[in-house]
This record gives sequence, structure tokens and C-alpha cells, in this order.
Amino acid sequence: MSDFAIEAHQLSRHFGMLKAIDNLDLKMPKQEIYGFLGPNGCGKTTAIRLLTGLLRPTSGEVNVLGFSLPKEAEKLRLKMGYMTQKFSLYEDLTVKENLNFLASIYNLDARSKTKRVNELLDIYRLTTKANQLTGSMSGGQKQRLALAGATIHKPELLFLDEPTSAVDPETRRAFWSQLFDLCDNGTTILVSTHYMDEAERCHKLAILESGIKRVDGSPEQLMKDMDATVIEISAGNHRETKQMLVALPEIISAAQLGTRLRVLVKKSVGEPITFIAQQLPYVSKEFIVVTRPSLEDVFVTCTGQSRE
Repeated sequence: MSDFAIEAHQLSRHFGMLKAIDNLDLKMPKQEIYGFLGPNGCGKTTAIRLLTGLLRPTSGEVNVLGFSLPKEAEKLRLKMGYMTQKFSLYEDLTVKENLNFLASIYNLDARSKTKRVNELLDIYRLTTKANQLTGSMSGGQKQRLALAGATIHKPELLFLDEPTSAVDPETRRAFWSQLFDLCDNGTTILVSTHYMDEAERCHKLAILESGIKRVDGSPEQLMKDMDATVIEISAGNHRETKQMLVALPEIISAAQLGTRLRVLVKKSVGEPITFIAQQLPYVSKEFIVVTRPSLEDVFVTCTGQSRE
């Protein structure tokens, strides 16, 4: 039996001339949280739909939990959960009615249904909302209900398509705590996001751009292997300094962060502080320092957004 929950080889999906997913190779380990990071339109949702069997690939092969897709998609659906980007439960039903309905879809018997629904109401802090119409709930409450619904049959694999795009930071943090609990209990999770802080929480992730996987690996490894040195400059005239630096072929990008200018210098530059100081004779070397890379820096260095 494979150690991977998902294995895809040269997976592609075209819509006419548009290559929504282009030759995606993917190996996703079991019992980990794997992330798809990228902006809207990069192919995250299309990739998830291919990996759930909801879309037929134009070419390539994909195996999920031992099932070959799309041929065995129906068998896979009993072992996976899917939380869509848009809330998809019935807003004119109560919380408990929605969960009972989903339990019936997965053929839970009456005793198991009652036990599981009550368990999920407790886990996701919805017990006091059990008889409330779903349409009257807040965004965070709907999010918890959607996750409860996606896991009602205790799936081995859970797909989450930008699940926190409409909630506040505190709710997002609580949501991720629930994801780690699921993972610790044996569930493999694939989550798509455009939030850098969320991507850093994943065990491994892939950065997508225009349907192409640019890099993948653990956040720590991606930052370590980044083909750039991060320099921060604490000095005035940031606008003029930025314009001058980004015109140099050795500079990947420059962006102002408060009172600092964050500059990505190509790794081929052996002494980046000296190099920057030579370009900025009006800035003392003590105001030019090397700093730790971020996942956003990785994103900038490996996508076409670096020169914007």
C-alpha cells in the first residue's frame, strides 16, 4: 500500500485554449496537511476538482487513496470529505437538520446518526445553535458547520477549498486548530489558500501559478532553498531607493514595509550587503542587514509577480 494519499502524474485540464492545470506532478503524504498556495485564477480549485473526481482530466494520471480517477470516483466519495469555497448547506434548515440530512446521505443508521451529530455539535461548539436556521448564522458559525458536515462520515481525506476566505483572523486561527486535531486523529487534509500565514501552517505545500506548480516542499525547506538573499534597509527616501534598486538585474524585488525596505537580491551576488551599499552611497552599512526569508519572499522569487 502506498504511503501517499494522492499521487498525480502529468495531470492536465484544459478549457479550450486555457490550460487551467498544466502537467501537475504531485505526491501528498498521508496524515499531513498539504497546501495549495496561489492567487485567484492560479488553478487551485480546478486541481481540487480533478483530485476529487469531479472533473475529468484532459491528460495525465491520478490515484487517490488507491482509487484511479475518474473511473473510481464513486468509490472515493465514501472515503473523502469536501468543503467548498462557497457555503453549500441549506440555509432554510436548522443546524441539526443539515447534519442529519448529510448523515442520511452517507447511510448512517439511526443510532450512529444521532451519536455522530451530537458529537459534532459538541466538537464544533454548535450545541446551542442546533435548532437555529443556518441562514441566520454568522460566517464563523457557518464555517464550523460546513467542516462538521464535511467530516460527518469520518473521511480519510478532506479537501478544503479556501475555507477561511470570509472569516476574521481569530476565527481562522480556531479553524486551523480544528484541522490539526483532525490530522492528529488520522485525517489527511488538502487545503487551498491565498493567505501566507495559513500556508506556513501546512506540513507541505505547492505554489501554483497559471496552472503550473512552481515549487513544493515544507515551508521551512522552501525558505531555506530560496534563490535569493533578503536584505532590509532602514533609511529614508524609500520610494526613490526602491525605483533605483528594482532597475538592477541583480534585484528580484523591493517592497516597503513600514519604515523598512525589504529587498530580494539574487543568490549569485556573493556579498549582498556590500553590493547594496555600493548602490546606495548615502546609506550607512549599519542600516543594511540580512534578515530571515518569509513564505511571501519564496512566492515572489518563484512566480511572475516579482517585478510588479
